[in-house]
Amino acid sequence: MVKPLRILIADDHEVVRQGVRTILESQPGWSVVAEAQNGLGAVEQAQKARPEIALLDISMPELNGLEATKQILKLLPETQVLILTMHESDELVREVLSAGARGYVLKTDAKRDLVNAVRSLSEGRPFFTSKVAEMVLEGYRQKSSPAGTEIPTGDRLTSRERQIVQLMAEGKTSKEIATALDISVKTAETHRANVMRKLDLHSLADVVRYAIRNRMIEP
Repeated sequence: MVKPLRILIADDHEVVRQGVRTILESQPGWSVVAEAQNGLGAVEQAQKARPEIALLDISMPELNGLEATKQILKLLPETQVLILTMHESDELVREVLSAGARGYVLKTDAKRDLVNAVRSLSEGRPFFTSKVAEMVLEGYRQKSSPAGTEIPTGDRLTSRERQIVQLMAEGKTSKEIATALDISVKTAETHRANVMRKLDLHSLADVVRYAIRNRMIEP
């Protein structure tokens, strides 16, 4: 008997969402129960639809895929997160695993690997595109870091502060940030000031450069 599978798709390109939906819903019992075009929407839709699988892009506006992964898993620890992206750096793979995602598929491999990836995650097994699997293996061989290694500045930011940085880098005003995060304008302004001080940034251009360097937004 086919086990029904509820899936969330989050990607800021509609054509990608449509293509992924077509591939996934060709499988008996699989249904896409929610879609989102940004990270905040992905978290909101996940909370409403409670999917077994959440399929997320990395580079999304308002909240990137890494932060969305963390928030979704905090709300729904049983949901399996699969990253579908065009990026394949080993650093990004490590960040994805650290965020709690269980699968990583390159968009160029989606036609070949997507169904197998979703099936693997639904059965409790991780799945990585072949290139990424090689990176994961190499990463585990080198995973022990020297004592005293400095923690990157970005790792000292809270999840909310990383959201603030991304929204600032996207050019959002304090009022727009407050609306997006459902907080007061005064709280948004306080967060902005705290982030600038913590990261020792002095202008919006500095924020944008920081966000690009830490893969919160695309250049």
